[in-house]
Amino acid sequence: MTSIDKPFSQSCENNKQVILNVLEQVLKDSSNLLEIGSGTGQHAVYFGEQLSHLTWQTSDMKQNHKGILAWLAESSANNISAPVEFTLGKSDWPQGEFDAVFTANTTHIMQPSEAKLMMQMVAQNLSDGGIFCQYGPFNIDGQYTSESNKKFDQHLQAEDCGGIRDIAELVGWSKGVTLVEKVIMPANNFLLIWRK
Repeated sequence: MTSIDKPFSQSCENNKQVILNVLEQVLKDSSNLLEIGSGTGQHAVYFGEQLSHLTWQTSDMKQNHKGILAWLAESSANNISAPVEFTLGKSDWPQGEFDAVFTANTTHIMQPSEAKLMMQMVAQNLSDGGIFCQYGPFNIDGQYTSESNKKFDQHLQAEDCGGIRDIAELVGWSKGVTLVEKVIMPANNFLLIWRK
C-alpha cells in the first residue's frame, strides 16, 4: 500500500489539533494508552508523534489493520504499536496494562449493546486512576445539541449504525469510571474525560 492509497479521513484532519490540545493536559501523567477503533491510523500517528511520553497501542477490526499499518510505516515515531485485533463482543480486552484509553468517532457507529460493552470493559480494565478520553457527538438529557447532529443521527440509523448516544446513558453504563469533564469541541462534538 503506497501513500497514495492510504486511507484518509477529512474529519481526522479537521479535529486532530483541538483534540491534541486537551490530550496534552489530561494525559500528561499517563504512560500506556489503548486506542479503541484506530480507523485510518491518522489519529494514532499524529497523537503518538506529539505525545512521545506515551506508548500508543492501536486496535481495530482486522480489515482496518492494513490502512493503519500504512500510516505507521510512514511515521518516524517509535512509540506507536502495530494494531491488535479488537472487535467489541468478539474479542477479549487487549493484553497489557493501560492507564489511558482513547476513542474517537466510534461510539455512535456502534450498536447500543456494543457501546454499553465498551463502557463496561473500559471501566473493568483501565488501571486505577486511569483516564478514558471519548470523542464524538453526544446528546445531552435526551436532546440533540444541533439540528445537524439530529440529521446525522437519522443518517446513522438508516445505515444500521447505533446512533448518537446520550451522555447520561453512558454514565449509567460505566460503573467504575466517573465522568469528570465534558469539553465542548468544534462541529457539535464533545471530548468526554472519564477517570477510574
